[in-house]
Amino acid sequence: MTPNLQTVQALYAAIARGNMPAILAAMDECMEWNEPESLPYVSQVGPAAIAEKIFAAAFRDVTNLTITPNEFIDGGDVIVALGRYGGRGSRTGIALDTPFVHIWRLRDGKLVYFRTYTDTKHWLDALGG
Repeated sequence: MTPNLQTVQALYAAIARGNMPAILAAMDECMEWNEPESLPYVSQVGPAAIAEKIFAAAFRDVTNLTITPNEFIDGGDVIVALGRYGGRGSRTGIALDTPFVHIWRLRDGKLVYFRTYTDTKHWLDALGG
């Protein structure tokens, strides 16, 4: 297991615990976060913006949001995680249960890039949008 894979796995563990300081500490100051264009979460740069505009918003919009990886592909500076999002839309009560592919890029042990691929229809149904 490479150090970059360990960093990404530790990040998912921090997300599961709701440990925002550990999540943000794993990110480079220029971290670039990319969401699907059809979702209400606009891509962001920098840990503070990501915390406010992505994490806080998603955890507000989805009750008991889970982000559960079940497979990792270790490409050195690029780590791919496959897993599932789960939870329930806070406004709609509609269940969210959809797969994801996450692409992470790391430099000098820090996360510098993220992109998610998921079925946005499931997200939009759960969010009521």
